[in-house]
Amino acid sequence: MDTVDVALARRSYPVWIGPGLLADSARWRARIRGRHVLVVSNTTVAPLYLGALERGLAGLTWSSFLLDDGETHKTFANVGRVLDALGALGATRDACVIALGGGVVGDLAGFAAACWMRGIDFIQVPTTLLAMVDSSVGGKTGVNLPVGKNLAGAFHQPRAVVADTELLRTLPQREYLAGIAEVVKGAAIGDLPFFAWLEANAAALARRDADVLVEAIARKCRYKAGVVARDETEQGERALLNLGHTFGHALETAGNYSEILHGEGVAIGMVLAARLSERLGMASAEDTHRLVALLQRLGLPVEPSKAHAASRLLDLMRLDKKNTAGTLRLILWRGIGQAEIVSGVPDADVLAVLE
Repeated sequence: MDTVDVALARRSYPVWIGPGLLADSARWRARIRGRHVLVVSNTTVAPLYLGALERGLAGLTWSSFLLDDGETHKTFANVGRVLDALGALGATRDACVIALGGGVVGDLAGFAAACWMRGIDFIQVPTTLLAMVDSSVGGKTGVNLPVGKNLAGAFHQPRAVVADTELLRTLPQREYLAGIAEVVKGAAIGDLPFFAWLEANAAALARRDADVLVEAIARKCRYKAGVVARDETEQGERALLNLGHTFGHALETAGNYSEILHGEGVAIGMVLAARLSERLGMASAEDTHRLVALLQRLGLPVEPSKAHAASRLLDLMRLDKKNTAGTLRLILWRGIGQAEIVSGVPDADVLAVLE
């Protein structure tokens, strides 16, 4: 097991990474302060792992709320249903929400916890690789709107993250590979040695080698934890963690959150950001080629669908949360490990890359 600490003074918390952690209930139960617990999961994950979690809740007053599976269910309506479930449970200010699932479950459950009595505890138990390396760490919670992804939400840090790598055994390969895209993103933003390590270990990572997997998750979480500790509410440096996201979120929204997975959107978005950086004279073609080659070795897509007009995608990109006063702000790079925020990129250049 590896432990990554997210250092946020009184709101600091551990990210535990390794096999068998769900069964190690003494470890995570110590982070529950009250007697009321609501487990939020979905109809795919609950039949697999809710029983194991239940054994660690003996003696507590608890219930569960299950979402249907998929990004389309990350809605305000379902936040309301979780809040109703907390009310039915009689949850008090020291209650705890446990998010057992992927990013959709974690984001929505965390948002509901942030809303109930203006904020109660929650614990992340991610069951996808993408959630383990990204969405479960850092306290971003929220829901999607028809006009864009994650446009409503709150910063609300968990009490702990329990990243049990044994839970990934049931994860479909496509979703597993989509999670690796977020690992690559961390290296591409600010860790050239980690990027080189991924190039050397791509095959082992793709086949889920246990030791390589734990190291990859820990290195990505350690990098993100450092950024979050320095910029919790994304006033500066934390925005760099969105490399590829402005493009990727537009692609997800254009496809009604059902055509591509989030990690696939990030993979394509990183390539588009690299190509735009190259077009603007910020970075070399060699860095773009290295990124594309690594993503392809990992079985990830690198080209956007031709089904969506470039002008439509650009309109969706304008709704990105990083934008200010109508100005498009993108995360680009000056090469691998050197991401930066760039404002005022001409529409013509963005459209050229999208086309």
